Amino acid sequence: MDIDEKVKKNLKKRAMGKESESVSSPKRSKANDGAVATKEAKPKKKTKEEEEEIYKWWEEERQRDEEADGTIKWTQLEHNGVLFPPEYVPHGVKMRYNGKPITLTPEAEEVASFFAALLETDHAKNPTFQKNFFNDWKEVLKQDPRNPQITDFDKCDFRPIWEKFEADKEKKKQMTKEEKLQKKEERTKMEEPFLYAVVDGRKEKVGNFRIEPPGLFRGRGDHPKTGKLKKRVMPEQVTLNIDEHAKIPDPPAGHKWGGIVHDQTATWLATWKENVNGSFKYVFLAASSSWKGQSDMQKFEKARELKNHVGKIRANYTADLKDKLSETRQRATAMYLIDRLALRAGNEKGDDEADTVGCCSLRYEHVELEPPNTLHFDFLGKDSIRYQNSVEVEPQVFKNIKIFKNQVGPGHMIFDRLTTTGLNKHLNNCMKGLSAKVFRTYNASHTFQQQLDKLTNPKDTLPDKMLSFNRANREVAVLCNHQRTASKTHVQQMAKMQNKIRALKYQRMRLRKQLFQMEPGMKKKRPDLKQDESDLEDDWIVEHENDLIEKEREKIKTKFEKQNEKLAAEGGKPLPQSDLKDKLKAVDEMEARLKKERKTGAITPKPNMTVDKILTQIEKMDQRINAAKIQATDKEENKEIALGTSKMNYIDPRISVAWCKKNDVPLEKVFSKTLLEKFRWAQTVDAKWVRSKDLLMPMEWGY
Repeated sequence: MDIDEKVKKNLKKRAMGKESESVSSPKRSKANDGAVATKEAKPKKKTKEEEEEIYKWWEEERQRDEEADGTIKWTQLEHNGVLFPPEYVPHGVKMRYNGKPITLTPEAEEVASFFAALLETDHAKNPTFQKNFFNDWKEVLKQDPRNPQITDFDKCDFRPIWEKFEADKEKKKQMTKEEKLQKKEERTKMEEPFLYAVVDGRKEKVGNFRIEPPGLFRGRGDHPKTGKLKKRVMPEQVTLNIDEHAKIPDPPAGHKWGGIVHDQTATWLATWKENVNGSFKYVFLAASSSWKGQSDMQKFEKARELKNHVGKIRANYTADLKDKLSETRQRATAMYLIDRLALRAGNEKGDDEADTVGCCSLRYEHVELEPPNTLHFDFLGKDSIRYQNSVEVEPQVFKNIKIFKNQVGPGHMIFDRLTTTGLNKHLNNCMKGLSAKVFRTYNASHTFQQQLDKLTNPKDTLPDKMLSFNRANREVAVLCNHQRTASKTHVQQMAKMQNKIRALKYQRMRLRKQLFQMEPGMKKKRPDLKQDESDLEDDWIVEHENDLIEKEREKIKTKFEKQNEKLAAEGGKPLPQSDLKDKLKAVDEMEARLKKERKTGAITPKPNMTVDKILTQIEKMDQRINAAKIQATDKEENKEIALGTSKMNYIDPRISVAWCKKNDVPLEKVFSKTLLEKFRWAQTVDAKWVRSKDLLMPMEWGY
C-alpha cells in the first residue's frame, strides 16, 4: 500500500469514527473529525494543493509549547526511507600519468573523475584542495593492486576525462524536447515514493530525501579539508526513525539498514554519519511541513518575547561592565557585542576545522582599538565569510576590551574566562530559552521593521516599494554579515540591463516622433516630451536596429522550420520556400523603412494610431523604463549581499506579510514559491498586525 492509499484509508477511518490505534492522535478534536467527514461525504473536484490535505495547525487552539519540550511529536510515522544515488558506471576514458595513458579500476576512476569534473574551476587550482584530493585518491589506489603506482600529482593529467564530460554536456544540450521530457519522467517516477510521509494520518512532504552522492568536499571559504573524498553512503550506515507498527522500507538489494528506531520525541526520518567532518546528517520533513512551521513560529515568538525582558537585560549587563570580577565583565562585554552587533556566540574550533570565530572566540588580532572608543573588527565568521566592521562603543566597553587584550596577549582569546556554554546558561537565566541566536532574530526583525517604516512611501509605484523592501532587507543582511562574492558575470548582467533600458528608451523615442509627426503643436503643449534621449547615440541606434532586423529574420526562419517539422510528423506536405521568401521580404521592407526614418528623422504613425493612444503608450513606456532602472539599481546594490538567509531565517515573516497587505504588494513579489509554502502560517495576519495589540498576543512587536 503506497502513502496516498494510506492517507485515504486513514481519512476514511476518521470519517467513520473508527480510526485505528496506530493512527490515532490524543489531541485530535471532534471538530476536525467532522470536517473530514464532511469532505468524504461530499466529494468534489479539488485543486492539486487541496489534494495534499494541507494541515492548518496554526488554526488549532492547543498549546504549541507542549510540542517543543522533548515530548511526543507523533503517534504515527510512515515513510519509504531514503533515495540512494545510482551506482557508478565506468566510462573507460584513460587519464595520463607522466604523459602515458593509465588504466584504473572503477573505484579509482570514479574518484579521478570527481577531480576531472572540476578541472577548470577555482577548486582544482587550490593547493589545499589538490593535496587533500591526492592523498585520499592514493588511499583508493592502494586498495587494488591492479592500480598503477601514482606518486606525483604534478604528473597527473585529468584533461581527457574532463573533455569527455564536456562532450557529454554538449550532447545533453542537443537533446530533443521529447528526450528531456522522458528523462524528467523517469526521474520523477524514481523519486515519487520518497516525496511524502504519513504523520498521524496526514500526508506531509519530505525535505532532503536524497542521500548525497560521493564526491570531493568543497567547504566554505578557506576550509582545511577542502578536496577530501566524500565516500559513498551505504544503507548499513543509515538509521531510520519510523512507527513501530509501520512497514519497514526495503533497503537496496543485497543490503540492510544500519538501524531502525521508533523515537516519538524526534522529528528526523533518517540519519547517518558522513566521513569528512564526522557530522551527522538528517532527513527531515520539508520546510512547508507542520513540524518545521511550528518550529519557525516558536522561534519568532521567542524573539517577540524578548521585548518584555530586553530592557532589564540591557540594564543588567551595562551595570556588569564595571563589575570587579573579570569573568562577569567579560560576559557583560560579550553580551553588549552580541546585542549591538548581532554577532554569533561562537565556538572553539579544532585544528582540522576552518578558523572561523564568533564573539566568545575572538582573538587578540581580531579587534583593533582606536581611541577614544572605536573598535575595528576583522575575522572570519560562519562559513568563512569575512566580518569587517568599525563601530563606536560605550567607553566602558572600549576600556574592557583594551584590558582583556593586554591580559591575554597576541594569539589568545580575548574572552579567556568565558565559554559559549556559560554565556547561554546565563542568558537562559535572564529569560527562558534565550540564546545569542534569539538576540540575532530579535535585532534582525527590529531593524527590518524600522527600515520598512522609514523607507516605504504608500504612494510609490510597485517597483519603488519593492526597492524599499529590498533595501530594508539589505540592512538586515549587513547586520547579520550575510555577504557573498559578486558574480563573475555581474558586469555583463549589468551591461545587459542597461542595454534593455536603452531599448525601451528607443521605443519611447519612436513614439515621441510619431506623436510630433501626427500633431506638431504637441511640442509646445508637452515640452517634457521634446527632450531627446541622452544615451541613444546614432551608432547605437544603427546597431540596435540591425540587431532587431536580424532577430526578426531568425524568428521567421525558425517558425518556418518548426511548421515544416510538424507537417512532416503529421505526414503533410511541407510549406513551399516561396512562403519563407514572402515573409522575409517584409523584413527587408522594414529594414528599408528604418533606414529612411534615420535619414529623414520622421516616423509616420500607423493608420489606426491616435494622439491619445500614443500618449497612453508613452506613459506605459515611462513606467517600464522606471521599473527597469529600479531593477538595475537593486541588482547593483545587492551584488555582494545575500538577502535570502535573513529573509528565510531571521526576519519574522509576519512583518513582510503585514507590509504587503498594507501596501497592496502581492506576496509573490517578496516570497518565492518555497517561502510561500514555508510561511503559510504567517499569511493569516492582516495589514494592522505590526501595530495592533489585539493581533499581537501576548504583546506588541514594538521594536
